[in-house]
Amino acid sequence: MGRYAALVQRLGHQRWFAAFGRSITPLDRFLQRHTRGKLTTAGWHPLPYLLITTTGRKSGEPRTQPLLYARDGGDYIVVGSNWGQAHHPAWTGNLLADADAVVSVGGKAEPVRAVLADGADREHLLEVLARVWPAYRTYQRRAAGRELRVFRLHPRDA
Repeated sequence: MGRYAALVQRLGHQRWFAAFGRSITPLDRFLQRHTRGKLTTAGWHPLPYLLITTTGRKSGEPRTQPLLYARDGGDYIVVGSNWGQAHHPAWTGNLLADADAVVSVGGKAEPVRAVLADGADREHLLEVLARVWPAYRTYQRRAAGRELRVFRLHPRDA
């Protein structure tokens, strides 16, 4: 990993960085939606990210969220860190209500089925994720006692 990526990973532990990340998320969603994933605020960092589109559990409407991810075998691994806030991000509740979603990486969409990880698998996946974004450990400490939700996203037939 290059120096720039290492710097971004170190900054991820800072509260101001998390606040900045929360503030640009709506802009990121807008850019990616309107450029079909070709333009994003995530382009300023060298870390792997995807767009996940879930079905809103209350609205029934599609909801898209940019997320960092890791791979474990053929699965995408994501975590509902919400930048270390005390509440779960809405997209995790959407996946709990309807496990079918779509991920887009580099503009290529793929249908997936989400499984909430627990036990030893969850711990393993947190280690895999922490290699991509070490700040997830910091976010867990900040999350006011809530357990961060970790999901395996299994590719499925369209």
